[in-house]
Amino acid sequence: MQQVQHWSVVVPAKRLALAKTRLGPVVDRAEHEDLVLAMLGDTLAAAALAREVGSLWVVTADPRAAALATQLGARVVPDEPAGGLNAALVQGAAATGARFVAVLNSDLPALQADELDQALRAAAGVPRSFVADAEGTGTTLLAVTGGDLAPAFGPGSAAAHAVSGAVALAGDWPGLRRDVDTAEHLAAARALGAGPRTRAVAHEACA
Repeated sequence: MQQVQHWSVVVPAKRLALAKTRLGPVVDRAEHEDLVLAMLGDTLAAAALAREVGSLWVVTADPRAAALATQLGARVVPDEPAGGLNAALVQGAAATGARFVAVLNSDLPALQADELDQALRAAAGVPRSFVADAEGTGTTLLAVTGGDLAPAFGPGSAAAHAVSGAVALAGDWPGLRRDVDTAEHLAAARALGAGPRTRAVAHEACA
């Protein structure tokens, strides 16, 4: 039986009012923040069930996100100074003090624990790797087994990570690949089977 690696998984969480602006037409401002928080909660809840995950870390400057992360058993790293997503990920990875570190998007409401386990087992065999999103252009997971994380999140991050030497992991992981930036993405995540927090908030918002 393959040994469990006990990864430290770092999840960045923007301030709720600033996150996921392309979802604006779907919900009003209060519902928008509730939806972003719900997706974070479902992502963390799924990751917490993964056998390969030894600890969860959330990098955030948002008090509601920090409170939810603590409630779900994650350790909170204050995003100070707020230097953007990649800086937050480097900060979070350093805080873990771990060798096996993976950073995971916060907007994966259809994530399944077994998908994350499979991806992390595949990642354990290479120094640095990533999982591309459903469109193949973005990144939903970046993992290192020692050495620098060197995150390059942003537009075209899948290509940027590949160019930097990270290995693209192949696997049938629809929930892990379905991040949510638009109304269409949210509908796709709900069709895959979004977690209970996202289902509840999205149902109220779309009713």
